[in-house]
Amino acid sequence: MNTSSEPGDSLEKQAGISLREARQTQLLKVFLVMSVIYTLYLAKTLFIPLVFSAFVALLLSPLVALGRKIYIPRTISAFVLIGLLIAPFSFLGVELVKPAERWMETLPKISAQITEQINEISEKFEQEQNQAEIQAEAERKQKEAEEASFFDNWFKDDEPEAKVEEVKEVKENVVTGQIKQGSIEIFLSLLASAPFLIAQMFGSVILILFLLIFGPVLFKIFIQDFPVVVDKERTVQLVGQIQKRLSNYIITISMINGLLGIATATAFYFLGVEDAILWGALVGMLNFVPYLGGLISCTILLMVGVVQYGLVSAAFLPPAVFLGINILESQFITPAVLGQSFRLNPLIIILWLAVMGWLWGVIGVLLAVPILVCIKIILEHLDVLPHWVKLLESEG
Repeated sequence: MNTSSEPGDSLEKQAGISLREARQTQLLKVFLVMSVIYTLYLAKTLFIPLVFSAFVALLLSPLVALGRKIYIPRTISAFVLIGLLIAPFSFLGVELVKPAERWMETLPKISAQITEQINEISEKFEQEQNQAEIQAEAERKQKEAEEASFFDNWFKDDEPEAKVEEVKEVKENVVTGQIKQGSIEIFLSLLASAPFLIAQMFGSVILILFLLIFGPVLFKIFIQDFPVVVDKERTVQLVGQIQKRLSNYIITISMINGLLGIATATAFYFLGVEDAILWGALVGMLNFVPYLGGLISCTILLMVGVVQYGLVSAAFLPPAVFLGINILESQFITPAVLGQSFRLNPLIIILWLAVMGWLWGVIGVLLAVPILVCIKIILEHLDVLPHWVKLLESEG
């Protein structure tokens, strides 16, 4: 009997060991993912310039290779391309400095004005409510006066209106002060982070330059000499295809967002909206963030309309014009230009934006969709995790 039960016991032990090993493997995978996320979060000041520089270098490297074919040295072509890339943004930045400074300086005043206008509207509703409360208080006191003695009524305080007005004035002052203080704190935080942002931008430019000059040589040595690359020819083809598709995506979406900004600025100029170039540049940049960028742009433009026109129906003109242009771009132009190759599920995009915003802040939100497209392209060309690819490109 003991000999007959040994094979069954050994099978049960093997099954238990294999189950234990599977659970340990799953736990190791979870810990690996958590460690990667933790590293990306802690080292974001390092990874953000690296990722941004890699995308720009990936975009410009075909032009450097083209210059190499016509006997232009990489150093010269890299410097020329960097100059051509920086020049328009520098010119646009110089043009937008004064309007941006003016809006940042007047932000506390604008907040106070909007608060006052909102208070004027809310006062009309509060007056009716206060009148009803005062009338109810008067009726209650009149009833108490009829029941109480003459001497008790003689010493009672009968000034509810003065108390209500005093409380309302205190509330308005508190709300206005909080809004002003919050606006000043935002301005000071932006001012404090400006030197660090400038340093990151300068470091990114230097890194892009060195990637364009020395990156292909290092990549060639890595492919030829490192034993980790088994199928060298397929790896070169894979990197070339990823570079081509990702470059097409970045160039296309940048042109679409640039045309969106130009169209918005032109429409605002003819409508008489102040600082039309500033708002065109802002909506073009925010449009790199799908869905949320348009919503933020509409909110900002609504505030601009309220500041310029007041709390009237004309205040809805700037966001309404932008919304019409944005719908035309997002529903017709972008799908027709990009086609189905870069299709992504809207819910996946929103969740990915939330994750990247938590990890890397505003820059992470701007880089989220290009990173997600890059991940999708790599998975497609490596022919791995097809279920994840199907999940990413599933229709909304």
